[in-house]
Amino acid sequence: MDMFKEWGFLLGEIWILIALALLLGLFAGWLIWGRGAEAQHTGANDEADRLRADLAACRGKLSDCETAGARAASRIAELEQAGDSEKAAPVFVSAEPVPAPEPAPQRPQALDGPRDGAADDLKLIKGIGPQMEKLCNSLGFFHFDQIAAWTDSEIAWVDENLEGFKGRVTRDEWVSQARVLADGGPPRPMAEKPF
Repeated sequence: MDMFKEWGFLLGEIWILIALALLLGLFAGWLIWGRGAEAQHTGANDEADRLRADLAACRGKLSDCETAGARAASRIAELEQAGDSEKAAPVFVSAEPVPAPEPAPQRPQALDGPRDGAADDLKLIKGIGPQMEKLCNSLGFFHFDQIAAWTDSEIAWVDENLEGFKGRVTRDEWVSQARVLADGGPPRPMAEKPF
């Protein structure tokens, strides 16, 4: 029994050491993670302040543009009033050329089914696979000469309406390929795949 007399003292010391280790761990955790969160929060505030400054600068530019636009509108009204008595030369506000408006997309002529019951193999056009051919057929396009006759506005319509494949007609130059195939020319060779 003499051996167990000192255990009470040892157990008390062990509990004190465990409590000290716990407090030290909590303090270390606060130093590592608590301050890191404060730094992240401060970083978020810095970014928010920067974005607020950018927004204020954009609003200032917008205000300047609105002011210039109001002055231009006022000057145009003055010139139009003066032009009623005599014809004034046209006034150009900007020296930059105005780009021509793009044609409004227009649906190409579609067919209810292939002529003479036989459709052309549209897969000969680079960029048209089995799924794309089915999609073209569902839109009423079965023959090379149909695709070869598409105008810019019709190409724009098809590019917009190819679900999941938008822009494919322009990217893969379907119209030029279809013209060659409609005239009986060979299909465009497929690019070799790198190893």
